[in-house]
Amino acid sequence: MNTTLEISIRNKRPLSSALTFFIMLFFYAGVVNAQSPWISLGKKPSTLGLEKGYLSLNAGAFNLKLVKSAQTVAGLQPKNVKDFDFVPSDSLKVRSSDGLYHLGDLNLKIREENSKDWTSYSTAAKRMPVKALAMGNKVLASADLAATLPASIPLQIIRSWEMSDGKLILKFSLRNKTAQNIEIGALGIPMIFDNILEGRTLEQTHAKNVFYDPYIGRDAGYLQVTRLSGHAPSLLVLPFGKTPFEAYNPLNDDRTPRGIAFEGFYEWMIYSKAYAENEWKNADQWNVPTSTSLKPNETRTFGLQFILSGTARDMEQKLIENKRPVAVSVPGYVLPRDVDAKLFIKYGSKIKSITAYPEKSMVIKAIGTTKNGWKSYAVNGITWGRSRLTILYEDGLEQTVNYKIIEPEANVIASYGNFLTTKQWFDQPHDHFKRSPSVITYDNEEQKQVVQDNRAWIAGLSDEGGAGSWLGAIMKQLVHPEKAEIDKLQKFIDTVMFGNIQLKNGAQKYGVKKSLFFYEPDSMPKNTYSNTINFKTWSAWPKKEADNLGRSYNYPHVAAAHWIMYRLARNYKDLVNQSTWKEHLIDAAETGMAMVNIAPYYAQFGQMEGTIFYLILTDLKNEGLTEEAAKLELEMKKRADHWKSLEYPFGSEMPWDSTGQEEVYVWSNYFGYNDKAKVTLDAILAYMPVIPHWAYNGNARRYWDFLYGGKLQRIERMIHHYGSALNAIPVLMDYRKNPTDFYLLRAGYGGLMGSISNITKDGFAPAAFHAYPSTLKNDGITGDYGSGFFGYAVNTSSYVLLHPEFGWLAFGGNLKKAKHIIDIKLTTAAKSSVYLAPIGLWISLDAGKIASVKYNSLTGEVKLNLEKADQYTPTAIIRIAQPAKISGVGTYEIKSVSTKERGASFVNLSPTGTTEVLIQK
Repeated sequence: MNTTLEISIRNKRPLSSALTFFIMLFFYAGVVNAQSPWISLGKKPSTLGLEKGYLSLNAGAFNLKLVKSAQTVAGLQPKNVKDFDFVPSDSLKVRSSDGLYHLGDLNLKIREENSKDWTSYSTAAKRMPVKALAMGNKVLASADLAATLPASIPLQIIRSWEMSDGKLILKFSLRNKTAQNIEIGALGIPMIFDNILEGRTLEQTHAKNVFYDPYIGRDAGYLQVTRLSGHAPSLLVLPFGKTPFEAYNPLNDDRTPRGIAFEGFYEWMIYSKAYAENEWKNADQWNVPTSTSLKPNETRTFGLQFILSGTARDMEQKLIENKRPVAVSVPGYVLPRDVDAKLFIKYGSKIKSITAYPEKSMVIKAIGTTKNGWKSYAVNGITWGRSRLTILYEDGLEQTVNYKIIEPEANVIASYGNFLTTKQWFDQPHDHFKRSPSVITYDNEEQKQVVQDNRAWIAGLSDEGGAGSWLGAIMKQLVHPEKAEIDKLQKFIDTVMFGNIQLKNGAQKYGVKKSLFFYEPDSMPKNTYSNTINFKTWSAWPKKEADNLGRSYNYPHVAAAHWIMYRLARNYKDLVNQSTWKEHLIDAAETGMAMVNIAPYYAQFGQMEGTIFYLILTDLKNEGLTEEAAKLELEMKKRADHWKSLEYPFGSEMPWDSTGQEEVYVWSNYFGYNDKAKVTLDAILAYMPVIPHWAYNGNARRYWDFLYGGKLQRIERMIHHYGSALNAIPVLMDYRKNPTDFYLLRAGYGGLMGSISNITKDGFAPAAFHAYPSTLKNDGITGDYGSGFFGYAVNTSSYVLLHPEFGWLAFGGNLKKAKHIIDIKLTTAAKSSVYLAPIGLWISLDAGKIASVKYNSLTGEVKLNLEKADQYTPTAIIRIAQPAKISGVGTYEIKSVSTKERGASFVNLSPTGTTEVLIQK
């Protein structure tokens, strides 16, 4: 979410990264020189010694270039691709002053045995030429770092770049020079790779830049570095020797300008006790913070190895090839308490023990070994909250796997809906901004509604940060409709949303405002605005700006609300006025038309929640509304045709974004533009990692929206921001077309479940979880969470597959096998869909719930057991599709159907027990 730029450009390339970023950041502040932070940085005295030249070294799979004076990395280029560098070599000169980190630097905090205070040292703080040392057969370069460290440091530090078994190694040897024991309380190796997007177009960023994601798994930890394009090669950074990945620390003291075009750098923390005692003392760390002691004259060596890999999906195989531990959890690392999970571990050493922290938070039981040596475990979550498994191997290696245990999905969603329609229900009939009744932003730390904020949208019920809560409340009704909640929400839709947020009449009917809240004290009654909020900022929009209809990203929220009302009216009895279904569906479609006509500039980009227009079009066709469908489809095709003409078709109001890809993929797939669908999917998989840690697994990259939708406002990697669930839509859609691609299922399901992982037991859903080790907790306000819940609501499903190594597996269900019968009890909240991968069969319900599915793997027969009828659901409405083209699988049909219409099968439900439905070829 961000400001609207008043630029009347249509069907042209997005603005360059530099121009867009600095216009957006400085436009309202009146800063004339958009490049000033970088110019200021470049004016700092260069101390890295670039003028003394470089060392060009043959480093196996890489061409390694070191700054001769500092022996830090100036280039790390893979030999198998041209014009690409993993490190930010293009910005080397501007980043050559003191205090700027480069690959090869080291940070540490140490103290003498009897001291209480830690002293910090950094090789980057004050640059001086290091002393080059003699090189051996395997040593490419080596240096004593004393000159670039304070003379008072009690350690001698030797850094070397070496080759070992054809692999590039970075080693640090630390020797205690004193007669006292020295405790190392923090030891960090800065990970400096080229994630600086500043000044580059989308084409350039996808060709030149990388993102990197950590597995903070102690001795089994690693860093994976992937190109934005998702193409090979990627890079794996692995421990060499005893170099655990204990914590992941942001290098906020690096002066490289951070913002929308640069997330910042991080360091691999080997020890972190000193931070945990001080800067991080209020946070519960991923791993137990540790330190180590060096006796007088003792030397300890730490190292990292750099391994060239293929794409992100090749990482685990590359780990196995390099004899590193690999863990695979099914259905993932966000684990509802009623789900029977499995954990598979591959490593050469035997497992000595597996323990859970907190104690008894999880139950782990060994269940055998697969044909290729994967150790298998049954896993069950017991206690709600974070849980850490520690796996100790007989060779001494220690691995941690972080889970998040949640309540059963149905309970999570019920709590969420209740919280939204009670604590967040805003009912003040005399509100000056006409926001009542509504579901408004909530501050969970203050336990109160946010009715004013200097970011107008937060309290203004529009844009992602303000619409998020009411959007979530409405989308919840798709998963689990609740009459009392729907009655409240209908009042909101009829009075506040349609008619105030969205225009109901006039030449610009269906246009959507940016905010209902605005800052205009001269036109409002005295004391309208809080005197404790600083409204002297660009984001405190006056009414004219708040009323602006030009931001296309606001339209999908409203379209989704109309569509949900259509679904409730059409598919259920007496939840809403059933005769209004057509009106709601037309309003949804017209909102899509208004988006391209009233907000044309940003409509050229993929929209977050843009999948809604595909869902609306599908229902228009199902209902036989051919004229309306044709109009909407034509406008969507114009957009898709534009994307087809672009190399990387997912631009945004931001220089780079991770939200447009969702809709770009959906329409590219729909219109048969398979090349663009693949380009988009590849890019998604580059920033949506599969990692054995609940916070990062399936977590689509986003790092600036705490500024626009959060309470604690800073540039920071966000844990399961709304991008996780939205990007899961195309990933899982593609999996249903390619059911043998297990990686897609893991990535997509990780994002899907990640989207509900931060909901608290009482139902508060934050904008995201804070990744900084100083925080590691939910953000304080609801913000833009609802966009993510949209992704969950339209995409939640159970998946059943036969894995060639792990056997029969279920995601979103508990599976039992008896001979040829595979019996799956669904555990999702909606229980509305299931995908049977062996036959590529996609079963979804518009109304009704699936209690269980029985699949006969010999005959291919499928039996659905549907839950009994209730007051509002006398009939199940079932759809089947076969998106995967699997050889030898025929066409499936539903037997014993009461009625067929709208492309669906209607089955009368039993009022007393389950109803069986047979699906056969």
